[in-house]
Amino acid sequence: MTTTPALELSDDAQNLLFRDARTANTFSSEPVTDEQLRAIYDLVKWAPTSMNNQPLRALVVRSDEGRQRLLKHMSEGNRPKTEAAPVTVVLAADADFHENLPAVFPHAPGVKDLFADPGKREPVATLNASLQVGYFILGVRAAGLAAGPMTGFDGAGVDAEFFADKPWKSLVVVNIGRPGENAWQERLPRLDFEQVVAEA
Repeated sequence: MTTTPALELSDDAQNLLFRDARTANTFSSEPVTDEQLRAIYDLVKWAPTSMNNQPLRALVVRSDEGRQRLLKHMSEGNRPKTEAAPVTVVLAADADFHENLPAVFPHAPGVKDLFADPGKREPVATLNASLQVGYFILGVRAAGLAAGPMTGFDGAGVDAEFFADKPWKSLVVVNIGRPGENAWQERLPRLDFEQVVAEA
């Protein structure tokens, strides 16, 4: 596939991140290293969030014990691929993200006080962490790995299992690794520009 001339990314980069990238359903046994996970985070942390609030939190599940604790909360169809993936990451929104605002948004003294009300804070956390989920998936692709994001799981169960002592709410579970055999489903169509974009 070739680029649109208006894009500055190379063909290879565009294809790696978007056109050729797919949601993986099987994975090889090749491990995902701590260095790769750190590199993914160190790249995607620069992507924008509202007021630089950065509410995304991540739980890396790699041990047999941790995987068994997670599997019981996954939907039946998502269990085999989660069990076989080299590493699985639970991405969550931190409802107390405002505690870090004085450090990450230093231009406004008292910025933390804007989010004193949990009712106002939680939707902001969910929206911005969801943005960061998208960035994270692109970061996995940038590392040359395949991501298998899933929302088919019992969120309340995962939160009680892993985050009982934290103000985190799980959003997406992502399997990560090199694609295995028959990893891809048929590519589904996308809406065209004219179907999506309006002008005012």
